[in-house]
Amino acid sequence: MSMPRPSPVLWITGLLVAILGLALGAGGVWLIGMGGSWYYLLAGAGFLLTGALLIARRPLALWVWAAVVLGSLGWAVWEAGLDWWQLAPRGWLVFLIGLWLVMPWITGGLAGAPGERPPGVLRGAGLPLSLSLLLALAVGGVSFFADPHDRAGTLPGPRAEVAADDGVPAGEWHAYGRTHEGQRFSPLERITPGNVARLEVAWTFNTGDVRGPGDPVETTYEVTPLKIDDTLYLCTPHAWVIALDADSGEERWRFDPKVTDELALQHQTCRGVSWHAAEEAAPDATCARRLFLPTPDARLIALDAETGEVCRSFGQDGQIGLWENMPFTQSGFYYSTSPPVVAGGLIVIGGAVNDNVSTTEPSGVIRAYDVDSGELVWAFDPGNPDLTVPLPPGRTWTPNSPNSWSIMSADEALGMVYVPLGNAPPDQWGGNRDPAVERFSSSVIALDLATGQLRWAFQTVHHDLWDYDVPSQPTLIDLEIDGQTVPALVQPTKQGEIYVLDRRTGEPVLPVEERAVPQGAAEGDRTAPSQPVSALSFDPPPLEESDMWGATPFDQLWCRIAFRGLRYEGRYTPPSTRGTLVYPGNFGVFNWGGVAVDPTRRALFATPAYLAFVSRLIPRQDAEERLVTEESDVPLNENLGAPFAVELYPFTSPLGLPCQAPPWGYVAGADLETGQIAWMHRNGTVRDRAPVPLPFKMGVPDLGGPLMTAGGVAFLSGTLDYYVRAYDVTTGEQLWEDRLPAGGQATPMSYTGADGRQYVLVVAGGHGSLGTKAGDAIIAYALPDN
Repeated sequence: MSMPRPSPVLWITGLLVAILGLALGAGGVWLIGMGGSWYYLLAGAGFLLTGALLIARRPLALWVWAAVVLGSLGWAVWEAGLDWWQLAPRGWLVFLIGLWLVMPWITGGLAGAPGERPPGVLRGAGLPLSLSLLLALAVGGVSFFADPHDRAGTLPGPRAEVAADDGVPAGEWHAYGRTHEGQRFSPLERITPGNVARLEVAWTFNTGDVRGPGDPVETTYEVTPLKIDDTLYLCTPHAWVIALDADSGEERWRFDPKVTDELALQHQTCRGVSWHAAEEAAPDATCARRLFLPTPDARLIALDAETGEVCRSFGQDGQIGLWENMPFTQSGFYYSTSPPVVAGGLIVIGGAVNDNVSTTEPSGVIRAYDVDSGELVWAFDPGNPDLTVPLPPGRTWTPNSPNSWSIMSADEALGMVYVPLGNAPPDQWGGNRDPAVERFSSSVIALDLATGQLRWAFQTVHHDLWDYDVPSQPTLIDLEIDGQTVPALVQPTKQGEIYVLDRRTGEPVLPVEERAVPQGAAEGDRTAPSQPVSALSFDPPPLEESDMWGATPFDQLWCRIAFRGLRYEGRYTPPSTRGTLVYPGNFGVFNWGGVAVDPTRRALFATPAYLAFVSRLIPRQDAEERLVTEESDVPLNENLGAPFAVELYPFTSPLGLPCQAPPWGYVAGADLETGQIAWMHRNGTVRDRAPVPLPFKMGVPDLGGPLMTAGGVAFLSGTLDYYVRAYDVTTGEQLWEDRLPAGGQATPMSYTGADGRQYVLVVAGGHGSLGTKAGDAIIAYALPDN
């Protein structure tokens, strides 16, 4: 009897399968030791046994692999249900190996008993494997067309008539959110769900402001242009101001503030300029119509909106220095990235500080200047809130106090300005925070517009240790609650809560309850026993090991091991030296783009995003030694002077993919009077993030903001793929999309041209820290002339 000749194909296949099995088995043992799933050890054993049997040319290899296929399929469905994007990474490798094993060059080389011919694909050992593969294919096909994350429903139609607000003509856009209310809602109706698919590019303008070699990583286009009369006004990352003809996109003028070089900036962006028209000025008066520009080198400049010339009568030769009376002055460590609010004859402005650099950072003071002269009228110091009069020379405001880097709102009828506040630095350790200052950390506050005195404060996070600062503009809207009209404020937050408050008092309109949270802060710190949770919440369910994801079983196994190695007890798990999983991460369920609100429907359009981050405290022996940055870098996250530096990074696999399963981004609609989420759909593709540019609709984060219109259409451009999209407000159905030349991480706006057409304006300049493609395009869309 002669022995069958060795098969190189079988030998190589068996060796590779065995090697894969060793890797899975070793990782599986590690995971089991951490209290995790047994699947990887069992699957690794199946890989090893199959590999050995293939090398030995035994048909039993196909039986064993059929068991691996069925076991993997059952485990995957048990853990993930019919979720294609969770099933596919768990099973594609097992499935492809199975397909390979039923090929003739494998089955034909397997020896049976003496005198028997080798089994065929559909005979003997090949039949169970073929059937298991068919079952896996069927389950995969069903799951591909299912979407367990989709929530279908409808928002109510218009149920209230809204009078013209703030004297802003329907076809114009006078403030960041169109009006002081910050609704990001256009009353224009010409673009509807029935015709939006016909939108086309009307014109494109390129600003010429592009990233340079000395710019910080986070150099970004986040601007929402203004439209007044027939002119558009916008600013660029380097704080150039450009005026464009609203109908043609032709440049009328530009202004370069000559920003100081070599600034130690964390962010280089300009979200917009502010507008003011003098009430009694002559039509031809110089600077009767003004724009106010915040700059990266901490100035506020007044410009003539007609010419772009500096208004020399304002401040000191046309500008105000925001370092005045500021403690710990250091170039680039304090500046405004958001446009100030101009109301009641005042310019109210806050500023950003570089995150987590030290315990000696500038103040978060909010200041109000006379809109004509630039004279300081009042200042709200979170460390000394009762003293709002300007300080004399030589005095400084409270350092390290919560700052307002985002956009404010105002209600001139109530005489209040609404301010979103960040955290008292450092963000992840609060052992030495002043209780007086911490009263306002991660809060939205109402200040008297005339005096700066505190009217009320609502804290969204107690003793914030997660960088859950209030990131977005408060949105003002009137709601009908129990038969009464309530002037409300809608405040989105990074942790996913949307607080709906009475803007007169700060009391909740939708219920807010305090819930117990994980305890056990780092040495020298404490945790709050509870945190406020709103009835309207986009807080995701807590992560579990089964939520870990990867492109292959191996990086998914890595993520499971990493998940088990981090401290995680749900939202608000305190930072630790071990490393804490922060979910939602400080990227935020909502960030500076906020939400759009339709005052006629009394509903909102939101873009919740879900990304986990890791926060690891690094003990420092020397208060000034760098632990997480190079000497040449801005010392972000060093927390110099505190007992811990901090490492902050997205929770990703070695392949750079999120360790949590998709979707990572949605569009959603919610009823503001009931607090109910009406619909919620995955949004965006991985076309511009994947190695192969395939438009898989997995749901990606958005960083920007939405626009709603009275025509029943919403627009969004900020997803990580380069598209602007339109949606039916009632159902959330996507109606149209167009490819952008760069990342569109900004908020669209809409206006009427002289030709009577409704335009939708999109800014596509990219976002440095997100890695989206850089550009400098301003794009106007409109329906065809005919």
